Amino acid sequence: MMTRDNRADVKARAVAQPLAWRLLLAASLVLVALAWAAAGVAQEKIITTYGLNNFGDLKYGPDMKHLDYVNPDAPKGGEISIWAPGTFDSMNPYSSKGRAGALSSVQFETILTSTADEIGSSYCYMCTTMEFPEDRSWVIFNLRPEVAFSDGSPMTADDVVFSYNIMVEQGLPSYRAGMKAVIAKVEALDPHRVKFTFQPNALKRDAIENAGFSVPIFSKKWFEETGARIDESRMEPALGTGAYMLDHFTVNERIVYKRNPNYWGKDNPFSIGTGNFDTIRVEYFGDSNAAFEGFKAGAYTFRSENSSKQWATGYDFPAIQDGTYVKVELPDGNKASGQSFVFNLQRAKFQDKRVREAIALMFNFEWSNETLFYGLYARINSFWENSELAAEGLPTKGEIALLQPLVDEGLLDASILTEPAVMAPTSGPRQLDRKNLRKASALLDEAGWEVGDDGIRRSAAGETLKVEFLERSPAFDRVINPYVENLKALGVDAVLNRVDPAQYTDRVRGKDFDIITDSFSTGYEPGSELKQLFGSEGAEESLFNSMTYKSAAADRLIDIIAAAETKPEMITAVKALDRVLRADRFWVPQWFKDVHTVSYLNIYEHPDPLPPYSLGQLDFWWVNPEKEAAMKAAGKL
Repeated sequence: MMTRDNRADVKARAVAQPLAWRLLLAASLVLVALAWAAAGVAQEKIITTYGLNNFGDLKYGPDMKHLDYVNPDAPKGGEISIWAPGTFDSMNPYSSKGRAGALSSVQFETILTSTADEIGSSYCYMCTTMEFPEDRSWVIFNLRPEVAFSDGSPMTADDVVFSYNIMVEQGLPSYRAGMKAVIAKVEALDPHRVKFTFQPNALKRDAIENAGFSVPIFSKKWFEETGARIDESRMEPALGTGAYMLDHFTVNERIVYKRNPNYWGKDNPFSIGTGNFDTIRVEYFGDSNAAFEGFKAGAYTFRSENSSKQWATGYDFPAIQDGTYVKVELPDGNKASGQSFVFNLQRAKFQDKRVREAIALMFNFEWSNETLFYGLYARINSFWENSELAAEGLPTKGEIALLQPLVDEGLLDASILTEPAVMAPTSGPRQLDRKNLRKASALLDEAGWEVGDDGIRRSAAGETLKVEFLERSPAFDRVINPYVENLKALGVDAVLNRVDPAQYTDRVRGKDFDIITDSFSTGYEPGSELKQLFGSEGAEESLFNSMTYKSAAADRLIDIIAAAETKPEMITAVKALDRVLRADRFWVPQWFKDVHTVSYLNIYEHPDPLPPYSLGQLDFWWVNPEKEAAMKAAGKL
């Protein structure tokens, strides 16, 4: 069935600083240290590094030649094409206004980057090194002088300062609140040195990563000359430094990005073997079914299949049979995406946990997996499913030490200490599980939603218990419709309302829904970014906290996670948070699989083995020129 993990492929970036620059810097630091010593001034220890890992060692050193998982000799050329659903009316991905075109953020880079074969490492990419004191109260990024925008103009510290300021002045409210809570000011020390000073009470463990990863770098000159704003819908993209830039588009039909032949980072050791396609084309379709028909007809060349039914029964068309297209399962080492049905907690009817639990009981995953999904999926139970961070069984002593004070303050029910972590309900082989129906019925009775003579549940005030599933894809009809039937058997007036993608986007952003399907992209080493997903502050504005979840207990645990100084401390705190989130039952967890199910034109090749944390089809795959030539000679291209 369909999955909604919109993770962007990870692109690793870092490079060793020039030897001459290192020697000059070292000499300067020696002179400064001698001057301080002569004056009797206490020296603050400054750490200078090209990379950072809070809980372990960096895999790649400053003298690395290329990433281990790429093909450094991959040829450049050709095109890869994918599909996107619905429509678009903007090429600005940083505004809530309009529907941004697919991959429109590909044109923008950040100062730091990560890799696809390790967890928690951050490397300088637009910088050579970063400097910070032991208390991490600030960081200076030493920017690469060769970094340039796609028009060839140089990128400087002034562009970084401008990019931060415009994002916190005009960006999404949740982004503004999150960044202001961490960063006090950003200043250009010289054209190639930019300093981020952090708030005194900011959690420092991930502050540097927030500064290095959360600010997309724009051209200050472009914004000043055009008068554009971040918070507007516009078809003209801002000027960025990325390896790809917009080539052309036809509104609601396609977008084409082209590789910048003068890309500043093309010889960066962490870029070798990446960015191999001359063009990336995105074709738009109304829904997944239409897109699949387009794929069979050759409208685009790479498809990640999210429908288990189509994967099991649909890939027998001629292009598969004659070898024009490949159908393959590739390993996926990522944790589950947290895909689930999500309740809008702003709705009064969902503020009673018993109502949410009753509705969750009526989704029969076991029947769906056997009947609809061809047994391809496993059930999600945790927000960190398929990782060491998932809470299991009864809480450990470490978890109890974190949870007990919250219980004592009345922020959590005492059962959190004595009961196993909440698991998704299990059901029998029939679509309607009678045992779960009885449990759900008792819960709704207790919550005051009683069955009337017409079989519909109503409150004491006569309000009907109506539940609308808001959806944009027909691929989910066959999953939601049986769920709706089960809920009707419970006395719930349940309906499926499928709308067009633009209306869906507007309603979700406006929190105008009962239940949607969403995902929770939690990290392996989470920190303060969890406030965007589960934090109370800014919950109404956050696009990531779609359920508008507010919990003082969760807020406290998020702060503890962000402040953790060791990996065991972090793991224990995440498990405690996972336990709390699951107990609040604001989701009905769905399913995941540990393989990528993909089909593509048989001209593409990829590294073998793939890195564990990225499929990388737009990043480090490439076109085999001999296969491409043969396809063209056969009239298949």
